Amino acid sequence: MKSYITILSLCGSLWLSGCAGTRRASIDIASAGIGAFAGNKLGHGKPLSAVAGASAGVLAGEVLNYANEVQEKTAYSEGFEKGRSDAAKQQYWIMVNQQKRNGDRAGEDCVSFYEVPLPERRIDGVTLNPTTKILRIEE
Repeated sequence: MKSYITILSLCGSLWLSGCAGTRRASIDIASAGIGAFAGNKLGHGKPLSAVAGASAGVLAGEVLNYANEVQEKTAYSEGFEKGRSDAAKQQYWIMVNQQKRNGDRAGEDCVSFYEVPLPERRIDGVTLNPTTKILRIEE
């Protein structure tokens, strides 16, 4: 009879662990159930052994939860730093490529001069003689 109760308590704890709202609770419930089952079997059906096993199981579950949280925080920090360094590298290469494009034009004549002949004209009653103006165009 005791073995049936133990098996039912183990199945119940595993069933509840699947219904738990968070992963943390499900690990605690599952580890407590497994610890209680192991404590009951090792203590030959003594209730105090089952309680001690459940306590040890919860402690083991908390250690697993803590290790998981530390790993998640480390992975997040590493990913964040990787993203920042990638953005800095991308900005660097944008600037290098812009300087290369500007450097290619540096050898060329970027300023052009065009002569524009202006005919004789009359503006506000004043007659202006024909002349030539120089237009400067910078590219």
